[in-house]
Amino acid sequence: MISVQKLEKRYEAVHAVKGVSFDVARGDIVGLLGQNGAGKTTVMKVLTGYLEPTAGTITVGGVDVLQDRIGVQRQIGYLPENAPLYPEMLVQEYLLMMCELRSLPADKHLAAVSDAVRATGLTQFLTRPIATLSKGYRQRVGLAQAILHKPEVLVLDEPTNGLDPVQIQEIRGLIRRLAQHSTIILSTHILQEVEAVCNRVVILINGELAADSALTDLLKSKRVRVSVKSGTDGVAVALGKVAGVSKVARRGADPDAPGHDLWICDYTGEHAPVPAVIEAAVAQKWTLGGVAPEVSNLETVFRTLMSEKAVATQEKAA
Repeated sequence: MISVQKLEKRYEAVHAVKGVSFDVARGDIVGLLGQNGAGKTTVMKVLTGYLEPTAGTITVGGVDVLQDRIGVQRQIGYLPENAPLYPEMLVQEYLLMMCELRSLPADKHLAAVSDAVRATGLTQFLTRPIATLSKGYRQRVGLAQAILHKPEVLVLDEPTNGLDPVQIQEIRGLIRRLAQHSTIILSTHILQEVEAVCNRVVILINGELAADSALTDLLKSKRVRVSVKSGTDGVAVALGKVAGVSKVARRGADPDAPGHDLWICDYTGEHAPVPAVIEAAVAQKWTLGGVAPEVSNLETVFRTLMSEKAVATQEKAA
């Protein structure tokens, strides 16, 4: 449905997106995840035709955004982080105006607005000025304008930003309902948001692709965390000889054990080789801060990727 290939975007000296490639299948709910400044919004703006890429291509439904920007935008419903609302307008006035801007046939306007407000729970608010709505309901109005033309793709940039917990739950439920008919790309820096509604994850770090995976696969951790006193020699070699360990990497200082380094052991067997790792540590007379299987969630995955990126940057600089 969506193909992003070798996407680059520069703003003069700032290299915002660096050779990013990923594909989105029809029906996916993809979380585009990264810290502030990672390049998420830039990717979305290029995808929706609001920015031109410096290099690379993006196609939606087989249509290239550079060759036919309007053709791509017809397939997309877009909710930017700050929804383009007119507070002095009534909800129905705003949505009818958006029907005209979307070039929907005049005889389809009322039906389109009716379907959109039912989907977003705005039926009782049609005659209210947008300025009188809570932030959560203004977000609903933004979503309603994004789905008026029944797009095949929905692009949502920080859709729950600034909402209270109840409003967040309501918007999450709405996104799940919309996903029954549309492919969704959801950009956020809130990890729980992705775990709650997405089935795939694309992670950007400093403008580069750090992960592209099904959420269930990404959260399958087959790693053991080993905390060893800083300055200990031969750790990588000794851990690499433990039966079942396939890869050893230093993650840096252990935030939970001052004075220790955190090492990560990937393993291939069915069970985590914790006893064998402890046995190796005793044989080497290491001072340990702890040994335990890694419990994986998006926070630990993201922290691991960030640490690996930092270590790789340090090694490259050296």
